[in-house]
Amino acid sequence: MFKILVVEDDVDLNRTVCSFLSRSGYEAIGCLNASDAYDAMYETVFDLIVSDIMMPDIDGFEFVRSVRTQSENIPILFMTARDDFAAKQKGYRIGVDDYMIKPVDLDELFLRIGALLRRAKIASSRKLEVGAFVMDADEHTAYLRGEELSLTNREFSLLYKLLSYPKKTFTRTQLMDEFWDADTASGPRTVDVYMTKLRSKLADCDDFEIVTVHGLGYKAVIK
Repeated sequence: MFKILVVEDDVDLNRTVCSFLSRSGYEAIGCLNASDAYDAMYETVFDLIVSDIMMPDIDGFEFVRSVRTQSENIPILFMTARDDFAAKQKGYRIGVDDYMIKPVDLDELFLRIGALLRRAKIASSRKLEVGAFVMDADEHTAYLRGEELSLTNREFSLLYKLLSYPKKTFTRTQLMDEFWDADTASGPRTVDVYMTKLRSKLADCDDFEIVTVHGLGYKAVIK
């Protein structure tokens, strides 16, 4: 059974999330602050962390930085009222894997946790395989039927993100937040340019496709 640590200073929300996750097949342990979370992590090996940002004494950013010094691979999801670009960018840069805005839909939280846990298995091997297509995160290479594809760093990162969460739709803004600097002059439509280039380079790939979700963004669909 997967063990999930919920770090949230709102007692009622903490209890609600833990109860929901426990009913959904996980073992959830709640902590009201980062200090208690450190103690819990000393006693238990967790598979995933759900954390608030705005907490007393030690905030979520400092908590994640500390966790990342000990573990690079454990999935971390921010569950927060902070909906500003700066907070999202900071979160992704210090190592957060996903970001949800309160009030949180528990069914969506369940889906995102499942996706993060699946991705964690991929990350542990650092290699992603979809049919005849292979991406190696350590070597930063991509091969189709044994032939290496020439991808820029950003193209590689975008494609790896999409294939790590098959069928999950990422908005243009989400992708911009994660893979472009805050001071970039580019707009969300820049993502469209990159997706067009990726589709061209993957024209001979029959194992998956990059699908446009009109009005939202993009997702990878495995055939």
